[in-house]
Amino acid sequence: MSESALALFLASHATELGQKTVEHLLLTGISTGLAIGLGLPLGVLVAKNSLVRGPVLGIVGVFQTIPSLAMLAFLLPLLGIGFKPAITALTLYALLPIVRNTYTGLAGIDRDIIEAAAGLGFTERQKLLLIELPLATPVIIAGIRTAAVIGVGIATLSSFIGAGGLGDYINRGLAMNNTQLILLGACSAAILALIIDFLLGLLGRALRKA
Repeated sequence: MSESALALFLASHATELGQKTVEHLLLTGISTGLAIGLGLPLGVLVAKNSLVRGPVLGIVGVFQTIPSLAMLAFLLPLLGIGFKPAITALTLYALLPIVRNTYTGLAGIDRDIIEAAAGLGFTERQKLLLIELPLATPVIIAGIRTAAVIGVGIATLSSFIGAGGLGDYINRGLAMNNTQLILLGACSAAILALIIDFLLGLLGRALRKA
């Protein structure tokens, strides 16, 4: 494709591309936010309670082993088509890196620091909020970055159940045997993943300096 033809192709899809990008961001952002809300407490739980560590890590690990399309197909009879099953599937896929990294970050803290805090009269809640979580933040952010990038990739499959996003271009391109549409969806999703990873990396560095 010549440069002029490429420019014309992109210009003709500019408005729709913006809309699909927003849809993709909503799918990824909401699901990652829900995964953080669920994953952080679960990560703290498995770090503090060895009895539930194996079962919880095993369950969230199983979600990662289920093929994406199979997960979406399984959720269709329960939640119908569209936004709800897509968000649910993406949230389940994002849990493992957040739970695992929260646990790893908390488990890697020097026990002398925890004992010193206890000696100063810190309660368990104060130790967790004021010492342990801040020290574990870099590792936790790394897990969130992984979850977000995974979410961007898997969200492209959400178009197959009517949830929208950049995967619509891939779905439409496959149906029409149009390589340009497939590349538009795939390349846009890849660029979006890189941008999100870069921004979360900046956030992680800012938090480490704080």
